[in-house]
Parts: sequence; structure tokens; C-alpha cells
Amino acid sequence: MSIKVRYFASLKELVGRSEDQLPFVGNLTVADVLKQANKNKVIPNNILAAVNMEYVAFETVVKDGDEVAFFPPVTGG
Repeated sequence: MSIKVRYFASLKELVGRSEDQLPFVGNLTVADVLKQANKNKVIPNNILAAVNMEYVAFETVVKDGDEVAFFPPVTGG
């Protein structure tokens, strides 16, 4: 039982790794996953999150086996 956590672009550099495996303990939101995986890091407030490749709110509840991804806002021009 676990959740795969992935980091992209500047977040990958900020946390110092591209992914984590967290034990699934039930009733976790996306925000909880980010906090558990990065207890000693200051993470910017404007990041985006996806669960299983779909954008989600940080209040979204994750399930066992989900992949949660975090990345900075995308800009283009």
C-alpha cells in the first residue's frame, strides 16, 4: 500500500529528488501528501497538483496506488 509522489521542473530541484514512495495510511489529501513528503522544506504556494495525470485541488483525497505529481505553474508565450 503506497502512493507515488513525483516532482517536476524547479520543484524537483527544490526538493532534491524526482520522486518519493509514501505509505498509504488512509484519508490523506493532496496537501497532506506534500507535507508528509517534504516536512523540512518550504514549498511555494502557487504550485499545481495532479492525481493520476489529472489536475486536482489540494483538498482532493488520494487512494492507495495513486500517483500524485507536483509542478510549478506553466507559462508560455
